[in-house]
Amino acid sequence: MDHLHSQYVRGIKLKRDKVPSFNDYPFNLPSIHSLTELSLHPNVTFIVGENGVGKSTFLEAIAVSLGFNPEGGSLNFNFTTYDSHSVLEHYLKVIKGVLRPKDGFFLRAESFYNVASNIEKMDSEPAPGPRVIDSFGGVSLHEQSHGEAFFSTFTNRFRGNGIYILDEPEAALSPIRQLSMIARIHDLVNENSQFIIATHSPIIMSYPSSKIFELSEDGINETALEETNHYKIMKQFFDDKNRLLHHLLLD
Repeated sequence: MDHLHSQYVRGIKLKRDKVPSFNDYPFNLPSIHSLTELSLHPNVTFIVGENGVGKSTFLEAIAVSLGFNPEGGSLNFNFTTYDSHSVLEHYLKVIKGVLRPKDGFFLRAESFYNVASNIEKMDSEPAPGPRVIDSFGGVSLHEQSHGEAFFSTFTNRFRGNGIYILDEPEAALSPIRQLSMIARIHDLVNENSQFIIATHSPIIMSYPSSKIFELSEDGINETALEETNHYKIMKQFFDDKNRLLHHLLLD
């Protein structure tokens, strides 16, 4: 199927006329303050930038606008362990495509433990049919390392024909696992899936069929991998790490 016709989310628009004040958080963040409308890639869209520029806030608002739980999980996860998400989702318009996804998941590193706990809670209650954990590989996520549990979810739970929102997935993954993740993304894209990913990893953001939006103090701008600060710093380090370390470690 033509990916342009299987795109589930075509764009994200800020309802600027509804914003109460651009002086208040999160609308005072330069990336949100300057937001009008973003056209997403039908395959993979990356949201990148330094800490504190609003990546996770923006991604979370997109996820909640699509019906996901703020702490992560599939659309039927409705638990909460804390109420800290912003009001941004109330001011976003999600521009959807013609088709509707058959699957979906919001995977975020910082609250994945809570998702794993909620799965165990659901499976502890009598219910007909298979256990919830069976769709995640069958092994308790708490009995695996953080990286193993993360990758098991990505490998087993993501079924294709879906919209998948990932917040800093590299936090739990080694470089080799990040490369494996790219291969899995490609498999799922070929199964009519769409990804929106916030990441710091130049490895992950190298996936070729994608758009990269970099959030910064200058706002939000589409860019190329080689122009991101993440790539430039990593390249500078590996090209001449001794020189960089010399400047960093001067007494």
